[in-house]
Amino acid sequence: MLELREIVKHYRIGEGEPVRAVDGVSLTVDEGELVALYGPSGSGKTTLLLLIAALLAPDSGSVSLDGCEISALSDQEAARYRLHELGFVRQTLNLVGGIDAIDNAALKLMGIGMRARRAREQVTPLMDTLGLEDRLRHRPDQLSMGERQRVMIARALSTDPKLVLADEPTGSLDSRRGKEVLELLTGVCRERGLTVVLVTHDPQVAAYADRVYALRDGQLVDHEPEQEAASMMCCAGPVKR
Repeated sequence: MLELREIVKHYRIGEGEPVRAVDGVSLTVDEGELVALYGPSGSGKTTLLLLIAALLAPDSGSVSLDGCEISALSDQEAARYRLHELGFVRQTLNLVGGIDAIDNAALKLMGIGMRARRAREQVTPLMDTLGLEDRLRHRPDQLSMGERQRVMIARALSTDPKLVLADEPTGSLDSRRGKEVLELLTGVCRERGLTVVLVTHDPQVAAYADRVYALRDGQLVDHEPEQEAASMMCCAGPVKR
C-alpha cells in the first residue's frame, strides 16, 4: 500500500511568494489499485510523482510504501528502491539510440547486475505481451512513438516492481495510439496486481482507473471532467504521430 501523509513541497523563485507545487496532499492507494490524477501544467502532478519516487525530498509530510518510509531513505537506499521496487514510465522517451529494443527494455535489469543474456530472456515475455515480439531487434529510430513508449513500459516493469508511476504516458501520442498504450499498460499492471499512480491530461484515462482525482495549485480535489477538459484545451501542445 502507498500512503502519502500531508506532503508539502514548495519552491521559492527570487523574492516572490513561494510556489506551492504540492501543498498538503494525503492519499492512500491500495495494492493492485490504479489511481489517476488530472491537472493542468504547473498543478504539481510531476512534482508529486518525483516525491513518491524519492527523487525529491518533501518539505514536510511523509511517503511510505508497505510501511517503509520512502521519504526518509538515504540516497543509496532511494536508488535501490527505484531500481527494485519502483517502475517509472515517463513521458520523455529516453531510449538509447545505438541499441535495439530488447536491450533498451533490459537496461534496468542489467543495472541491478543481471547478465545481458539473462536480462534479455527475462524481458522477452513482457515485450511479447506488449505486442513487440516482431520489434525486438529494431533500434528506436525504427519504431513508432507508440512502440517506443511500450519499450519504456517494458523497462519499467522488468524488475517486477511493487509500484508503478506513469507521468503523461500518452502525452506524445495521438488518441488511437494513446488508447493502445493505456490498454497495454493497465492490462499488464492489473494482471500483475501492481499499484499504479498515473498523472495525465488524457480524458481516456478515467475509464481505466479505480479512482480519479485532480491536482490544482498543489492540492488534491475532486475530479471535474468539464473543468479538466477546459484546462487540457488551454495547455495542449502539438500531437506527434
